[in-house]
Amino acid sequence: MVAMSGGVDSSVAAALLKQAGYQVIGVTMEIWPRDLGGEAARGCCGLAAVESARKVAHKLGIPHYVVNLREVFARYVIADFCEEYARGRTPNPCVRCNRYVKFDALLARARALEAGYLATGHYARIARDEGSGRWLLKRGVDGRKDQSYFLYTLTQEQLQHILFPLGKLTKERVREIARELELPVADRAESQEVCFVPDNDYHRFLRSYMPGGLREGPIVDQEGRVLGTHRGIAFYTVGQRRGLGVAAGKPLYVLAIDERRNAVVVGPESALYRPALVAGDLNWIAVETLDGPRRVQARIRYRHREAPATVTPYPGDRVLVRFATPQRAITPGQAVVFYDGEVVVGGGTILHACDAVEKGKYEDDDE
Repeated sequence: MVAMSGGVDSSVAAALLKQAGYQVIGVTMEIWPRDLGGEAARGCCGLAAVESARKVAHKLGIPHYVVNLREVFARYVIADFCEEYARGRTPNPCVRCNRYVKFDALLARARALEAGYLATGHYARIARDEGSGRWLLKRGVDGRKDQSYFLYTLTQEQLQHILFPLGKLTKERVREIARELELPVADRAESQEVCFVPDNDYHRFLRSYMPGGLREGPIVDQEGRVLGTHRGIAFYTVGQRRGLGVAAGKPLYVLAIDERRNAVVVGPESALYRPALVAGDLNWIAVETLDGPRRVQARIRYRHREAPATVTPYPGDRVLVRFATPQRAITPGQAVVFYDGEVVVGGGTILHACDAVEKGKYEDDDE
């Protein structure tokens, strides 16, 4: 079973698997809420995507089906997206979609249909470590398109039933293959970053889905002095500079969001750099568990450059991540993913940043 979004990547994935001799069926997930109306026709997995995937399937001579996963998508992705922003955190809906929709609900459908594998157009690779017997998740060969960051939640059970046919290819080569096969999606543009937010207008989306859930509150400096009024903490994220509406005579950035006080804390850019973080909701791939300090390369956002760090077990099924150099805008709600060379060791959700204190200990700082 190939998850076909109507784009060039999943289309080429289906074509390559058929060329390799697999018996292939294509499926497109129906995930968009009905109340988005005409907007749903244009996005990833929307009405236009269904039609595009159907045309590709016809060209390839494979069956195509639409799978209704609206309920699970609404529950685990959209509701979480809104709840996290309401708490002053910045969620990563792509991670949630992979975890609960593609590689849980859709993989379960594939297994129920007795398909040996679920394949997607992700730029990542899967390998087997002969020494430990564990399945490994590795970076895609195309460093600019590598999507292993979004896949750190994959389990050992899931990895053995997943195929990533594009993992060893570059995006340019994928488009070349699509043109060689005369696929109608060869030059289709990339989908928008968050598929269910029309025109990437987060403010309009949150107002629509959270009526009455957005309250004004104070914008304060690091000393607690009130500098202005915010429109609702859901509209702000750590590192943000624009749209604060505060005249201070110098650039100010969002340093933290205090849900308890319904406050946005701002300050100079230098205060955005923190040496450590605490993460929870962990998943380990290369190892069964973390039983002691481990040196890794840690990535705190998809587009963030990885940085040397030491990850250590921390009370409450969490980890403490100490960076060799302070990192800019560590953001609660985002994923932190740990790498050892090309291999994804594991990852989790950032809970808060920390400050280093003497003798290698840390201050558990929620502010």
